This record gives sequence, structure tokens and C-alpha cells, in this order.
Amino acid sequence: MLANVSILQSKLKLIDNSKVFQGFVIFVILVSALSIGAHTYHLPNWMEKGLLLLDIGITVFFAIEIIIRFLAAENPKRFFSDGWNIFDTIIVIGSLIPAGGSAILLARLLRIFRVLRLVSMIPELRMLVNALFKAIPRMGYIALLMFVIFYIYGAIGSMLFADINDFLWGDVSVAMLTLFRVSTFESWTSVMYETMAVYPLSWLFYLSFIFLTAFVFLNMMVGAVLDVMTQETAAMRAEEETELSDAEKPASVADVAELKAQIEDLKSLLLQRAS
Repeated sequence: MLANVSILQSKLKLIDNSKVFQGFVIFVILVSALSIGAHTYHLPNWMEKGLLLLDIGITVFFAIEIIIRFLAAENPKRFFSDGWNIFDTIIVIGSLIPAGGSAILLARLLRIFRVLRLVSMIPELRMLVNALFKAIPRMGYIALLMFVIFYIYGAIGSMLFADINDFLWGDVSVAMLTLFRVSTFESWTSVMYETMAVYPLSWLFYLSFIFLTAFVFLNMMVGAVLDVMTQETAAMRAEEETELSDAEKPASVADVAELKAQIEDLKSLLLQRAS
């Protein structure tokens, strides 16, 4: 019984690791994304029914695929120790919610998130997302420093320019929103020229703010993400090299002993039949 289970698990693991199977899963994810987009158009009734059948088939396939991956794992604990497996399981279970009644909006939203499974299937995309999440703490400190700069400049701008345009500089919160507009270069020159008509040197206020936010802090954000991405790329390459070296290792002593035992059993069986 245990031998049959081991054989089944090895076959499922072979399917799960197959490039053809993984490529077909990615193809189904792309088809699912296209079908979700098609639902946003006004289509004939026969096409709507066809998309509904296609959605059911995709949902069933995803359920079978996650079951194969679960059974191919050595144990459930190891399967759920991977955050991407948990994410895929939640998405698949959510897709099983019937798209009808009061839950129709929830079901459609969860089906949209099936497109994110493309990230979990492609190692390079997983690396990018992992790098982004690991860079968030560093980016948080940079964002905190940016908030301090925004607050200082917002308070100064509110004190100086509130009489010129109360809509843009009436209080510190509105002034910070105006400064965000300036930092994104959205018609910021019109804001600057309006204050320069009263304060000719106010261009120093805008240029110093843009230099800090658009150049210094933005590059700090990019640098933080690139640093983490470099570390993640090195870790992924090291993991690939380890897996390759493990695959190239010769059979262990235990495997050789087991092979010898099987050969002895085969010899004894042949001798019994010959006698």
C-alpha cells in the first residue's frame, strides 16, 4: 500500500515538475485573463454561455492542478510552508464560489485575482515580487523622511501663499496635496508662476522641493529596490546551482545498498523458478 502511494506521489511530482505541464498552466492562466476581460464587453448570449462554460472548465482545471501539487509534496506542512502555495490555494478555493446570487461580485473579484497566479508560476516574477516586499521596510523609512519634507514645505507654503490662492495653500494638508502635484510635474509651472507674481523668488521654494523629492528621494527608492533585487537574484542563482549539484551527485550508500538487495531478491527468484 505504501509502495503504491510512493509510486503515485513520484508520478504526480514528475507531472508537477514537467515543463510541459507548467507551460500549460501558464497558458490556462492567460486564457482565464482573456475570458475575464471579455466579460466586460457586451457580447451575444451564445458567447456569454460559452465563456461561462470556459470559466467552469478553468476553475476545475485549477482545482485539479492544486490537488496534484498538494499530493506531490512530501507532506502538507512542507506544502503550506511556501507562501505562494497558500496564495494559490486561497485563489483556487475562492474561484469555487458560485458566481450567482449575492456572492456574484465576490466571485468575480476572486476570479480576477486568478491572473496573479502567473506570478507564482514564473520564478523570475516571484523573485521580483519577493524583492518588492523585502524592500518595503527600507522604502518605509524613505517615505517617512519624504513625509517630513512634505510637511515642512507644506507648512511654509501655507504661511506664504495662502493669501494668493486659498484653494491650493489654504492649510497644511491642502498644501501637501499641492506639493504632491508639484512633485509629479502635473502643471506645476502654473502654480509656481502664480506665486512668483507676488514673490519673485518663490521659484527657489519649488526648485529645492523638486530637487529633494523628484531626484533625491526617488533615486533612494529605486536604489533600495535594486539592492534587494540584487540579493534576491544572487540567492535564486545559488539555489539553482545547489539543485543542479544535488542532481549531479552520485547515488548515496543507502541507494546502492537498496539496489543490491533488489538484485539479490531477483537472483533468488530466478533460482527458485529454475529449480
